[in-house]
Amino acid sequence: MNMKVRVIIKKLSNPRVRRRLKIGLCVYGGVVIVGLLFKLVYDIGYFNAQSFKNDKNAELANTHPVLTMKSAQRIVSGALKEDPTNPKTIVDQIIDNNHKLSTIIIENNKLKKIAWIIDRHLFFTGDLFNDAGYNLTEGIEHQHNINRGDR
Repeated sequence: MNMKVRVIIKKLSNPRVRRRLKIGLCVYGGVVIVGLLFKLVYDIGYFNAQSFKNDKNAELANTHPVLTMKSAQRIVSGALKEDPTNPKTIVDQIIDNNHKLSTIIIENNKLKKIAWIIDRHLFFTGDLFNDAGYNLTEGIEHQHNINRGDR
C-alpha cells in the first residue's frame, strides 16, 4: 500500500500531470459554479413570480360592495340632479342588493316606482325585461303592491 502512494505522489510531481489536474479541477469547479448560479437565478425568479401572483391576488376584492340606503340615495340624487341634502325623490326600500343590478323602490310626491341601479353608479326607472321577455318591473310592482298610476 505504501508503494501505491509513492507511485501516485511520483506521478503528481510531474508538471504535465499537475497542470492537467489543475485544468480539470478548474473546469469542474466552473461547471459547479455555473450550475449553482443558474439554480440561484431560477429560484429568485420563481419566488418573485410567486410574490407577484400573491400580490395580484391580494389586490382583488374578496367581497362585493353592499348597497346601503345612504349610498342608494346619493346615487339617485346624483342621477336626478337633486340636492343631496334635501332630495325630492327618496329611496324607500332596497329590494335586491345584487352587486351588478340592484332593485330599489323610490318615492316622489307619494308615488312609488321601481328603479334599478347598475354597478353602483347607473340609475334608471322604467321597464326591465329578462331574456324570456318577462317584465321584471311589473312583477316586482305586483309583488310589493305598487300601483302603476301613470300607465
